[in-house]
Amino acid sequence: MKSKELKKHGFLKTVHDFSELVMFKHSVFSLPFIFIAMLVASYLDTGSGWFGWRLLVLGTLAAVTARNFAMGVNRYLDRDIDILNPRTKNRPSVDGRVTPIQMIAFIIVNAVAFIVVAYFVNDLAFKLSIPILAVLGAYTLFKRFSALAHLILGVSLGLAPIAGVVAVSGEITTWSILLAAGVMFWVAGFDLLYSLQDMAFDKQHNLHSIPSRLGAVNTMWIARFFHLLTVLFWWGFVGSAGLGVWEEAAVVFAAGMLAYEHYIVSKDFTKIDKAFFTVNGYLGFVFLIFTILEVA
Repeated sequence: MKSKELKKHGFLKTVHDFSELVMFKHSVFSLPFIFIAMLVASYLDTGSGWFGWRLLVLGTLAAVTARNFAMGVNRYLDRDIDILNPRTKNRPSVDGRVTPIQMIAFIIVNAVAFIVVAYFVNDLAFKLSIPILAVLGAYTLFKRFSALAHLILGVSLGLAPIAGVVAVSGEITTWSILLAAGVMFWVAGFDLLYSLQDMAFDKQHNLHSIPSRLGAVNTMWIARFFHLLTVLFWWGFVGSAGLGVWEEAAVVFAAGMLAYEHYIVSKDFTKIDKAFFTVNGYLGFVFLIFTILEVA
């Protein structure tokens, strides 16, 4: 009996360590927008926002495995950097809780799972699966030689609504590109703010980030500009898709949340975590709720 309990606790600890490795709670940033795209695509194609249980399961699996792959690659390749940074030195990939071999296996399993899921979605999803994985894995490499890494991260999460419309409609539409562009600048903007925490570290270790190159004040202005573009692209998405008042309310709400995020950070850099996790987490889910109301 004691042996079974030990195995159970060992399994739960492993699950917890891998969840911490990929920061599973950050899925709140990408998951809402794949479902927003799926709801809108179904609504425009059939008049109903419900796209079926099959696509709900496959869409969720695709989003989770893609994100696990991206975070696994990031943590594996960043071990040499993370061990030097006081903010990241206690990550499971650095302190030994998850070994390099385990990370490689985790990356491979999630990559294969994502491709298999894409195969069962439709032909276009399957054809795009490997290029999508290549983009998702590029972020970690980019930040070693280019400050554009913030935008690459934005592109990675911006693929979520593209994947959503491909899953439902089997094509990439204009409105989904506008929605994805908004997500890209939204993510790049809040990543700029988050990177302010590592500004001194990046500068000291010659890592390429906008804060380390241009300083805090310029970074905050660039983040504001990115979030202005976010609102404009999302407004374009609403118009292009021919959506109504609930989706317009979603964009207005998002604009207010982004303004509040910048207000928090401008007042106190120690509140960056609050701005990053709380504000952006609520933004995606409230946007999704407004979309459900729109298509219902």
